[in-house]
Amino acid sequence: MPKGLYPRSLIIILAPMILLQCVVTVVFMERHWAMVTERLSEAVVENIAAVVDLIETTKNTAEIDRVLQVAQRRLDLNISLLPPGELPPPTPKPFFNILDGILSEELTKQIGRPFWIDTVGNSRIVEIRIRLDDGILRVFAPRNSAYASNTHIFLVWMVGTSLVLLVIAVLFLRNQIRPIQALAAAADDFGRGKPMPQDFRPRGASEVRQASVAFIQMRDRIERQIEQRTRMLSGVSHDLRTVLTRFRLQLALLGEGEDQDELNADIDEMQRMLEGYLAFAKGEAGEDVEEIDLEPLLDRYEAEAELKGKTLTHEITGDTRVTVRPDAFTRMISNVVANALRHGDKVEMSVTHDTRWLSIVVEDDGPGIAADQREAVFKPFVRLDVARNLDAGGTGLGLAIARDVARAHGGDILLSDSALGGLRALIRVPA
Repeated sequence: MPKGLYPRSLIIILAPMILLQCVVTVVFMERHWAMVTERLSEAVVENIAAVVDLIETTKNTAEIDRVLQVAQRRLDLNISLLPPGELPPPTPKPFFNILDGILSEELTKQIGRPFWIDTVGNSRIVEIRIRLDDGILRVFAPRNSAYASNTHIFLVWMVGTSLVLLVIAVLFLRNQIRPIQALAAAADDFGRGKPMPQDFRPRGASEVRQASVAFIQMRDRIERQIEQRTRMLSGVSHDLRTVLTRFRLQLALLGEGEDQDELNADIDEMQRMLEGYLAFAKGEAGEDVEEIDLEPLLDRYEAEAELKGKTLTHEITGDTRVTVRPDAFTRMISNVVANALRHGDKVEMSVTHDTRWLSIVVEDDGPGIAADQREAVFKPFVRLDVARNLDAGGTGLGLAIARDVARAHGGDILLSDSALGGLRALIRVPA
């Protein structure tokens, strides 16, 4: 069965229509076509039987000729009397020939003499030969006198009307399906962080309009909530940064000492935490989508790895250009790559870009993460005491930000074991 709403709706319309046509056709063939053909054939054979009776009762040649002339003039039968002889051999019969069967049955029932008939072909004449005592009676009867030949008109009208109804149904269904497809496309774009199409508006049936209005209201509420949360985080981070700056100035005035070094270390820790909060807030802020090239970005990661004395290689399959939120997308990959470089000496990246998905695999030879802890590292502010984390003194927001960005693009990040012995991170977003 098709999965789309449009083909399923067509099936809902076509299936009863075809079933009804089949039933009507069968009933028509059985009750009308066969019955009319039977009545016509019966009438033709009755006329032929009457002629046969007159010929057998009248031995005068002149009277027989007169009977044959009356039959041709009044009964529309071209009859001639042939010399005695054998009937032609039976001709092969087609699989579906209702006239042959009905006419043969009537000749057997009403005349009861050996006969030969030829109803095959598109000729307008049906030939019948009947063996008499003094010869062979050859009859040419019009096909439409013994056969309901105008049946195809009914079938043509039925099929033609059905095709007209089908075209109307297709046009109406297409207009009803388009608002649903537009709603699905708008929801998909919103899920990927793309702006809603300018021409999107509620239209179509009342239920589709109601769903479109509900989607627009939901989108507005989500955007307001994200905006409020972003402003709150930015405001809190800004206020705390001001206080930390004041602390740092006061400690500078106190001079150097062991206590001051510990306080400065605490301030540095808080500074890193605030930077993480700001990065988290920026990850939820709105950003327009643009087309970027992955090749320069991966080359930059290779240069950074070389400066750190580590090895990073990459391989790209497919188009290198993708349409994403540039800053958020770059932050996502940077967080994952930085995590791999911090805990491994060798990192391998492979990018696959096809018509549906963009897949980025980052593998390292580090200590990895236990299977039961791989989901926990994506939670905000979670820091692993054992194994690895994005930053030994970080806030636990690196991988959380990366997954939020991936999901904002309609994708996700999955962790597994690497062939290099460490961690394998799969970033997968729609192309």
